[in-house]
Amino acid sequence: MATPTYQGLSGNTMLGVGHVVTSSIGMCDIDIRPGLYGSVIVTGGNTLLQGFNDRLNRELSQKTPPSMRLKLIASNSSIERRFSSWIGGSILASLGTFQQMWISKQEYEEGGKQCVERKCP
Repeated sequence: MATPTYQGLSGNTMLGVGHVVTSSIGMCDIDIRPGLYGSVIVTGGNTLLQGFNDRLNRELSQKTPPSMRLKLIASNSSIERRFSSWIGGSILASLGTFQQMWISKQEYEEGGKQCVERKCP
């Protein structure tokens, strides 16, 4: 899971968590990158694997630009870490305004990222 690359059963290459985090942050606007590096939230059942946080911290420290402050945020409660992704998604989905942010495949194919920028400013 945390290995740099892995050849999956379907033949697709899967990237490690550290690479995915730094790549995702690197695709964001440069002005918000310090905030993203400073608040990497570690959640989900797989993050409970022994040594996961230490390994992720080590990998991200090697890939994080020296000018950025890296901070991993992880709950000490295994129950909270295991289910917080689902809980957050259910809260978001229950918001009255959430349906206004939905983008169909057709809308995205027609408008691309501008559609996302318009619906989710």
